[in-house]
Amino acid sequence: MEYALELLKILGRVATILPLALFATLFMGKRSIGELPVFDFLVILTLGSVVGADIADPEINHIYTAIAIVAIAVLQKIVATWKINNRKIGRLLTFEPTMVIYQGQFLVKEMKKIQYPIDTILQMLRAQQIFNVKDVEIAIVEANGYLSIKLYPEKEAARVEHILTQQRSSAKGIDVPVVIDGTIYKHVLSSRNLNTTWLYQELERKNIFDVNDVFYAAVNDLNELHVSMKNTNNSENLPPILH
Repeated sequence: MEYALELLKILGRVATILPLALFATLFMGKRSIGELPVFDFLVILTLGSVVGADIADPEINHIYTAIAIVAIAVLQKIVATWKINNRKIGRLLTFEPTMVIYQGQFLVKEMKKIQYPIDTILQMLRAQQIFNVKDVEIAIVEANGYLSIKLYPEKEAARVEHILTQQRSSAKGIDVPVVIDGTIYKHVLSSRNLNTTWLYQELERKNIFDVNDVFYAAVNDLNELHVSMKNTNNSENLPPILH
Protein backbone atom coordinates (compact mmCIF):
# COMPACT_ATOMS: atom_id res chain seq x y z
CA MET A 1 0.00 0.00 0.00
CA GLU A 2 2.81 2.38 0.94
CA TYR A 3 4.63 1.54 -2.30
CA ALA A 4 1.51 2.32 -4.33
CA LEU A 5 1.13 5.69 -2.59
CA GLU A 6 4.75 6.59 -3.32
CA LEU A 7 4.22 5.62 -6.97
CA LEU A 8 1.11 7.76 -7.22
CA LYS A 9 3.01 10.60 -5.61
CA ILE A 10 5.74 10.39 -8.23
CA LEU A 11 3.21 10.20 -11.08
CA GLY A 12 1.45 13.21 -9.64
CA ARG A 13 4.71 15.15 -9.55
CA VAL A 14 5.41 14.26 -13.18
CA ALA A 15 1.92 15.38 -14.16
CA THR A 16 2.35 18.75 -12.46
CA ILE A 17 6.05 19.54 -12.76
CA LEU A 18 6.53 18.83 -16.48
CA PRO A 19 3.79 21.25 -17.61
CA LEU A 20 5.28 23.85 -15.27
CA ALA A 21 8.76 23.24 -16.68
CA LEU A 22 7.36 23.49 -20.21
CA PHE A 23 5.67 26.77 -19.40
CA ALA A 24 8.88 28.12 -17.83
CA THR A 25 10.93 27.12 -20.88
CA LEU A 26 8.46 28.70 -23.29
CA PHE A 27 8.44 31.80 -21.09
CA MET A 28 12.23 32.04 -21.33
CA GLY A 29 11.99 31.96 -25.14
CA LYS A 30 13.22 29.75 -27.97
CA ARG A 31 16.72 31.23 -27.66
CA SER A 32 17.24 29.12 -24.55
CA ILE A 33 16.62 25.91 -26.52
CA GLY A 34 17.87 26.74 -30.00
CA GLU A 35 21.19 28.54 -29.65
CA LEU A 36 22.21 27.66 -26.08
CA PRO A 37 24.74 30.35 -25.21
CA VAL A 38 26.69 29.58 -22.07
CA PHE A 39 24.32 31.24 -19.58
CA ASP A 40 21.22 29.73 -21.16
CA PHE A 41 22.92 26.33 -21.15
CA LEU A 42 23.50 26.65 -17.40
CA VAL A 43 19.87 27.69 -16.89
CA ILE A 44 18.56 24.67 -18.81
CA LEU A 45 21.02 22.39 -16.97
CA THR A 46 19.87 23.74 -13.59
CA LEU A 47 16.23 23.50 -14.58
CA GLY A 48 16.70 19.86 -15.58
CA SER A 49 18.47 19.07 -12.31
CA VAL A 50 15.68 20.62 -10.24
CA VAL A 51 12.96 18.80 -12.15
CA GLY A 52 14.84 15.48 -12.09
CA ALA A 53 15.50 15.67 -8.35
CA ASP A 54 11.86 16.46 -7.62
CA ILE A 55 10.57 13.55 -9.69
CA ALA A 56 13.10 11.03 -8.37
CA ASP A 57 12.86 11.92 -4.68
CA PRO A 58 9.34 11.99 -3.22
CA GLU A 59 10.74 13.39 0.03
CA ILE A 60 11.49 16.74 -1.58
CA ASN A 61 8.87 19.38 -0.87
CA HIS A 62 6.96 19.76 -4.14
CA ILE A 63 6.07 23.40 -3.64
CA TYR A 64 9.74 24.35 -3.25
CA THR A 65 10.49 22.77 -6.63
CA ALA A 66 7.70 24.78 -8.24
CA ILE A 67 9.04 27.97 -6.67
CA ALA A 68 12.57 27.14 -7.87
CA ILE A 69 11.38 26.60 -11.45
CA VAL A 70 9.53 29.90 -11.50
CA ALA A 71 12.53 31.66 -9.96
CA ILE A 72 14.92 30.17 -12.58
CA ALA A 73 12.61 31.27 -15.41
CA VAL A 74 12.28 34.80 -14.03
CA LEU A 75 16.04 35.08 -13.46
CA GLN A 76 16.76 33.98 -17.03
CA LYS A 77 14.25 36.50 -18.36
CA ILE A 78 15.80 39.32 -16.30
CA VAL A 79 19.33 38.44 -17.45
CA ALA A 80 18.17 38.18 -21.08
CA THR A 81 16.67 41.67 -20.79
CA TRP A 82 19.88 42.99 -19.26
CA LYS A 83 21.90 41.48 -22.11
CA ILE A 84 19.68 43.23 -24.65
CA ASN A 85 19.80 46.60 -22.90
CA ASN A 86 23.46 46.50 -21.81
CA ARG A 87 26.04 45.13 -24.23
CA LYS A 88 28.74 45.01 -21.53
CA ILE A 89 26.66 42.57 -19.49
CA GLY A 90 25.96 40.60 -22.66
CA ARG A 91 29.67 40.18 -23.33
CA LEU A 92 30.33 39.09 -19.75
CA LEU A 93 27.66 36.38 -19.88
CA THR A 94 28.53 34.84 -23.22
CA PHE A 95 31.49 34.05 -25.46
CA GLU A 96 32.73 36.52 -28.03
CA PRO A 97 32.69 35.48 -31.70
CA THR A 98 36.17 34.45 -32.82
CA MET A 99 37.55 34.61 -36.34
CA VAL A 100 39.45 31.41 -37.14
CA ILE A 101 40.03 31.79 -40.92
CA TYR A 102 40.77 34.99 -42.79
CA GLN A 103 41.44 35.13 -46.53
CA GLY A 104 42.10 31.39 -46.71
CA GLN A 105 44.54 31.40 -43.78
CA PHE A 106 44.00 29.70 -40.45
CA LEU A 107 44.38 32.06 -37.50
CA VAL A 108 46.33 29.76 -35.23
CA LYS A 109 46.49 32.06 -32.21
CA GLU A 110 42.75 32.65 -32.27
CA MET A 111 42.10 28.91 -32.57
CA LYS A 112 44.30 28.28 -29.53
CA LYS A 113 42.42 30.90 -27.52
CA ILE A 114 39.14 29.03 -27.93
CA GLN A 115 40.83 25.60 -27.91
CA TYR A 116 39.55 24.58 -31.35
CA PRO A 117 41.95 22.15 -33.10
CA ILE A 118 42.32 22.23 -36.85
CA ASP A 119 40.53 18.88 -37.17
CA THR A 120 37.41 20.41 -35.63
CA ILE A 121 37.48 23.41 -37.96
CA LEU A 122 37.95 21.19 -41.02
CA GLN A 123 35.07 18.98 -39.91
CA MET A 124 32.82 22.01 -39.48
CA LEU A 125 33.79 23.22 -42.95
CA ARG A 126 32.97 19.85 -44.49
CA ALA A 127 29.62 19.83 -42.69
CA GLN A 128 28.78 22.93 -44.74
CA GLN A 129 30.00 21.33 -47.99
CA ILE A 130 33.23 23.35 -48.04
CA PHE A 131 36.29 21.28 -48.87
CA ASN A 132 38.75 23.96 -49.98
CA VAL A 133 40.03 26.27 -47.26
CA LYS A 134 41.32 28.76 -49.78
CA ASP A 135 37.72 29.42 -50.87
CA VAL A 136 36.92 30.81 -47.43
CA GLU A 137 37.24 34.57 -47.03
CA ILE A 138 36.12 34.66 -43.38
CA ALA A 139 35.11 31.94 -40.91
CA ILE A 140 33.89 32.82 -37.44
CA VAL A 141 33.15 30.59 -34.46
CA GLU A 142 30.04 32.14 -32.94
CA ALA A 143 29.14 32.29 -29.25
CA ASN A 144 27.09 29.10 -29.57
CA GLY A 145 29.96 27.19 -31.22
CA TYR A 146 28.49 27.37 -34.74
CA LEU A 147 30.89 28.15 -37.59
CA SER A 148 29.72 31.05 -39.77
CA ILE A 149 31.41 31.13 -43.16
CA LYS A 150 31.77 33.80 -45.84
CA LEU A 151 33.14 32.46 -49.11
CA TYR A 152 34.84 34.54 -51.73
CA PRO A 153 32.19 35.94 -54.11
CA GLU A 154 33.37 33.78 -57.01
CA LYS A 155 33.07 30.66 -54.83
CA GLU A 156 29.55 31.30 -53.54
CA ALA A 157 26.65 29.19 -54.76
CA ALA A 158 25.38 30.31 -58.13
CA ARG A 159 22.17 32.31 -58.17
CA VAL A 160 19.80 32.69 -61.09
CA GLU A 161 21.52 35.85 -62.32
CA HIS A 162 24.85 34.01 -62.34
CA ILE A 163 23.49 31.14 -64.41
CA LEU A 164 21.95 33.52 -66.92
CA THR A 165 25.16 35.45 -67.47
CA GLN A 166 27.90 32.85 -67.34
CA GLN A 167 28.66 29.24 -66.68
CA ARG A 168 30.15 28.28 -63.40
CA SER A 169 33.86 27.63 -63.31
CA SER A 170 34.98 24.03 -63.44
CA ALA A 171 35.51 22.35 -60.08
CA LYS A 172 39.02 21.68 -58.88
CA GLY A 173 38.06 18.85 -56.60
CA ILE A 174 38.56 18.49 -52.89
CA ASP A 175 41.58 19.81 -51.02
CA VAL A 176 43.37 17.06 -49.12
CA PRO A 177 45.83 17.99 -46.35
CA VAL A 178 49.46 17.18 -47.05
CA VAL A 179 50.94 19.16 -44.14
CA ILE A 180 49.35 19.85 -40.76
CA ASP A 181 51.27 21.72 -38.09
CA GLY A 182 54.62 21.05 -39.77
CA THR A 183 54.03 17.32 -40.23
CA ILE A 184 54.13 16.01 -43.80
CA TYR A 185 51.52 13.40 -44.74
CA LYS A 186 53.61 11.33 -47.13
CA HIS A 187 50.85 8.76 -47.74
CA VAL A 188 48.56 11.55 -48.97
CA LEU A 189 51.26 12.78 -51.32
CA SER A 190 51.73 9.25 -52.62
CA SER A 191 48.00 8.88 -53.25
CA ARG A 192 48.28 11.89 -55.59
CA ASN A 193 51.45 10.51 -57.24
CA LEU A 194 53.47 13.24 -55.53
CA ASN A 195 56.42 13.19 -53.18
CA THR A 196 58.26 15.36 -50.68
CA THR A 197 60.58 16.71 -53.37
CA TRP A 198 57.58 18.15 -55.21
CA LEU A 199 56.24 19.55 -51.94
CA TYR A 200 59.48 21.31 -51.04
CA GLN A 201 59.72 22.76 -54.55
CA GLU A 202 56.18 24.12 -54.35
CA LEU A 203 56.86 25.59 -50.93
CA GLU A 204 60.03 27.27 -52.18
CA ARG A 205 58.04 28.84 -55.01
CA LYS A 206 55.96 30.46 -52.28
CA ASN A 207 59.14 31.56 -50.47
CA ILE A 208 58.63 28.99 -47.74
CA PHE A 209 61.84 27.21 -46.83
CA ASP A 210 60.95 25.46 -43.58
CA VAL A 211 58.01 23.07 -43.50
CA ASN A 212 57.81 23.54 -39.72
CA ASP A 213 56.50 27.06 -40.40
CA VAL A 214 53.50 25.59 -42.24
CA PHE A 215 50.35 25.19 -40.19
CA TYR A 216 48.23 23.70 -43.01
CA ALA A 217 48.90 22.82 -46.61
CA ALA A 218 46.52 21.08 -48.98
CA VAL A 219 46.52 20.04 -52.62
CA ASN A 220 43.54 19.80 -54.98
CA ASP A 221 42.86 17.59 -57.99
CA LEU A 222 44.94 19.91 -60.20
CA ASN A 223 47.89 19.54 -57.82
CA GLU A 224 47.61 23.18 -56.77
CA LEU A 225 49.05 23.76 -53.32
CA HIS A 226 47.32 26.00 -50.80
CA VAL A 227 49.34 26.97 -47.73
CA SER A 228 48.41 28.52 -44.40
CA MET A 229 51.34 29.63 -42.25
CA LYS A 230 51.72 29.60 -38.48
CA ASN A 231 52.91 33.19 -38.28
CA THR A 232 50.21 34.97 -40.29
CA ASN A 233 48.10 35.90 -37.26
CA ASN A 234 48.30 39.67 -37.13
CA SER A 235 45.14 40.44 -35.19
CA GLU A 236 45.55 44.16 -35.79
CA ASN A 237 44.81 43.69 -39.49
CA LEU A 238 41.67 41.63 -38.98
CA PRO A 239 38.29 43.25 -39.57
CA PRO A 240 36.35 43.80 -36.33
CA ILE A 241 33.74 41.23 -35.39
CA LEU A 242 30.69 42.58 -33.63
CA HIS A 243 27.74 40.82 -32.01
